[in-house]
Amino acid sequence: MSDTPHPELDVRARELDRAHVFHSWSAQALLDPPVLAGGLGSTVWDHAGNRWLDFSSQLVNVNIGHQHPAVVKAIHEQADLLTTVAPSTAALVRGEAARRITAHAPSGFSKVFFTNGGADANENAIRMARLHTGRDKVLSTYRSYHGNTGAAIVATGDWRRIPNEYAYGHAHFFGPYPYRSEFWSDSPEQEAERALRHLERVIQSEGPAGIAAILLETVPGTAGILVPPPGYLAGVRALADRYDIVLILDEVMAGFGRTGRWFAFDGYDVVPDLITFAKGVNSGYVPVGGVILSDDIAADFDETVFPGGLTYSGHPLAMASIVGSIDAMEAEGIVENAHRIGVDAIGPGLRDLESRHPLIGEVRGEGVFWAIELVSDRASRAPLSAGAMGQIKKGLFTRGLLPFVQDNRIHVVPPCVVTADEVGRALSIYDDVLAVAERG
Repeated sequence: MSDTPHPELDVRARELDRAHVFHSWSAQALLDPPVLAGGLGSTVWDHAGNRWLDFSSQLVNVNIGHQHPAVVKAIHEQADLLTTVAPSTAALVRGEAARRITAHAPSGFSKVFFTNGGADANENAIRMARLHTGRDKVLSTYRSYHGNTGAAIVATGDWRRIPNEYAYGHAHFFGPYPYRSEFWSDSPEQEAERALRHLERVIQSEGPAGIAAILLETVPGTAGILVPPPGYLAGVRALADRYDIVLILDEVMAGFGRTGRWFAFDGYDVVPDLITFAKGVNSGYVPVGGVILSDDIAADFDETVFPGGLTYSGHPLAMASIVGSIDAMEAEGIVENAHRIGVDAIGPGLRDLESRHPLIGEVRGEGVFWAIELVSDRASRAPLSAGAMGQIKKGLFTRGLLPFVQDNRIHVVPPCVVTADEVGRALSIYDDVLAVAERG
């Protein structure tokens, strides 16, 4: 960060943005995005020198923190060697990246197909499942987000699917959400049991002979950080086995340290057939994603052409950023830090806020992956209004915290390198802003 503030650069950045940049998921005329000029660890700043704790991790992807020197160095060194290479070639850095990824995958996962991000990772996993089974249909939950490409957006369950339903062969079901149960459950165990029964009835009703895959976020992220209740994911695995359906676990947001584990599914007694990833694998320093294939599915294409590819699959700069990131995460105990911070700092701190603020209906999460669900009334669980959420978001930003606010929730999703002191500062800001909101 420069010692000399340059507020005129913030003005120029806003002018250029409004004149020339078309933003995603937005009505363009209403936008007033904050300007970010730099960052380090869990902190970001603008050209004028204003600083914020980044408790959004941008789009829940900067797991290793901003400007980690090992990752920046790896990108620089690769840029000096070879900046780009066709995916049809063999590149040492690509093999090294794949080796590091599969080292953290379950036994029986030896191959990685690299993509440009999470959406096309899910797109290609769906393609692989369809080719492996010879079936077309994909089941996914209503509370989900899988990306904004053809099949991935139709697999998505939220409102963004509806104006984009061009792909075929998708059906949706309700996953578990104990706080707002679709199944009139009164315990997490009952929620899991009833949600599994519902899924089995959907499989039977849709026709298992035509279903290629069940696609699930291991821990649904944008939909609310919905930690699966005990037994649910193992039960989905059992249903997939019973009906000979491929199980795809979307670890795009939940993977690579976010839950305090390398993969979120490591905590849930389940092994999928295909694993999709992006975001945390290199903290978004260079766009990248991919599919980790079970050896069984990978073998399908030993002598049969896989009909998919991307010009930038396994791009050298992205591969170098993966190598640098995973090596640093291992050496510095960053995944372990995420687990410890969740157990010792974020979890207890949020539960303390819940005990004191009637606006909080529930807190839930693990690692550095938490949600504060806000309600206007605890008895009815009515979601807090959009207007009130807008004021809360503004209050957090004004007090020096960059938040992730979705619907009636604040997602507490700092980088995996966040410290206990930084969590304490953030909790104090949440406390102040909620107190103001409750006073009206």
